[in-house]
Amino acid sequence: MMRFRKVFVRALRVPAILRVPLTAFSPQMGRGDFSRVTRRQQITARWKGLMIAAVIGLAPFPALAVNPDEVLKDPVLEERARGLSAQLRCMVCQNQSIDDSNAELARDLRLLVRERIVDGDSDAQVIDYVVSRYGEFVLLKPRLSGKTVALWAMPVGLFLIGGVTVVMMARRRREAPEERALSAEEQARLDKLLGD
Repeated sequence: MMRFRKVFVRALRVPAILRVPLTAFSPQMGRGDFSRVTRRQQITARWKGLMIAAVIGLAPFPALAVNPDEVLKDPVLEERARGLSAQLRCMVCQNQSIDDSNAELARDLRLLVRERIVDGDSDAQVIDYVVSRYGEFVLLKPRLSGKTVALWAMPVGLFLIGGVTVVMMARRRREAPEERALSAEEQARLDKLLGD
């Protein structure tokens, strides 16, 4: 019994790296000089380590919003449905797939996908059907088409047009005639107009 207790207590001990605060590794203290580490620093380091472990352990993991009543009985069809649902955008949440969204529209789309799969549609047919009803925006990864190429090429084109415009304006400014001084006759006329 005593031996079990020793092993259990040893297992619960905080690792050495958590017992020593990170300041112990600073250049001022010298590498591995733990003699200046106070008990309070050790306790603070333990709490920091435990807090980091708690944050990592309780970090939000992606939770799927599929309800148990939506799941298909055939695991192969369910896997296909999950794969297709991961490719479709929730129109309410916009940057979530319908598999991750809790919105009612996402639920309806998940049911629609499963219904089409059970009816015997292929993956491409299901995607085409949903795109025909909701448009290309429903796809998280849009298909390569003329519209998407134009959309991605437009910033580059506008940047090039702007660069050419700047170069042309700089050339025109360089070629502009220099301002010449007014002749005596023009100066007299200007003085007469300003004098009135």
